[in-house]
Amino acid sequence: MRAPQADRTGYGIVGAVVSTGTVQSGASVGLTFADPALESSVMAILRDVETVLIDSVDSANPLVTEAARHLVNAGGKRFRPLLVALAAHFGDPSAREVVMAGAVVELTHLATLYHDDVMDEAAVRRGAPSVNSRWGNALAILIGDYLFARAAAVATELGLEAVKIQSSTFSRLVHGQVAETAGPLQGEDAISHYLRVISQKTGSLISTSARFGGMFGGCTDEQVEALATFAETFGIAFQLSDDLIDIASESTQSGKTPGTDLREGVPTLPVLYALASSDDDAASIRLREILSAGPVTDDALHAEALTLLRESAALKQARETVRGYADRARASLAPLPHVPARAALESLCDFIADRTN
Repeated sequence: MRAPQADRTGYGIVGAVVSTGTVQSGASVGLTFADPALESSVMAILRDVETVLIDSVDSANPLVTEAARHLVNAGGKRFRPLLVALAAHFGDPSAREVVMAGAVVELTHLATLYHDDVMDEAAVRRGAPSVNSRWGNALAILIGDYLFARAAAVATELGLEAVKIQSSTFSRLVHGQVAETAGPLQGEDAISHYLRVISQKTGSLISTSARFGGMFGGCTDEQVEALATFAETFGIAFQLSDDLIDIASESTQSGKTPGTDLREGVPTLPVLYALASSDDDAASIRLREILSAGPVTDDALHAEALTLLRESAALKQARETVRGYADRARASLAPLPHVPARAALESLCDFIADRTN
């Protein structure tokens, strides 16, 4: 989900890089395609998803069409449709519903980005001016609502059960955003709250993506549940690994300047572990002192906090947490057959383990 990395064996670390309707493998979501037939089939599905996305956001109002297509045309990794396609390969991936399901989850994801950019006052998204910076917050919110509506409309073509699942997922997304905005409930542990937010905001839609792929690929109920569990657990692991990269990376591996979350006062997992620590050594006490003051905007303090975090037990603990989620994700694949799609999903777990070292 970040900047491209060097290829591994087989067909490399691939996802789907999409730019103005063209789908090609190459994004570093950590997926290794060792099977050329699987890669070809998945990419074909993603090309069809792209066509449905473009058609789905058309409106009689030219401004609505232009603004709704803005992020579609800006491209992206299409990780959620990618999971739909992979999950379908545990059954029959040729069903048209697989493509439609990929469009549903991507439209839902795009809608959340429009709303997120308003809340974050973002100026850029996917290398292009954000909708809110170009047309204003009001239109960005309305277009996000429009994309949610279009996702629901496409979901109706998949049947009542799909509509229920999409609606439930939307509810989890909203609850996650509310929880993040409001902060921990009275008496709630800050770390438990943070993990709950990630599960709802990130894991829920990723889980639904794999669930849809299994459902419309004709998998058994047990296999569908295994895919959904895998995807949510992996989604949490990937998001948490971003927390570590923001602290530990000396480069722009995360797609942003290292320590950006620290500077903005975003309480990521290593920071939460550091604040919760009762270690009484001088470094731990100093680190808690800096972090407890909120956003670390002073350059000297920022550099000091980064150094202390990189050498802290909190970062080690966060790495262990990420590996734990990656291991649980891998274990959840046990009910699935040993087909090329399973090897591809297992490669995601390998990527997370390597990524956080």
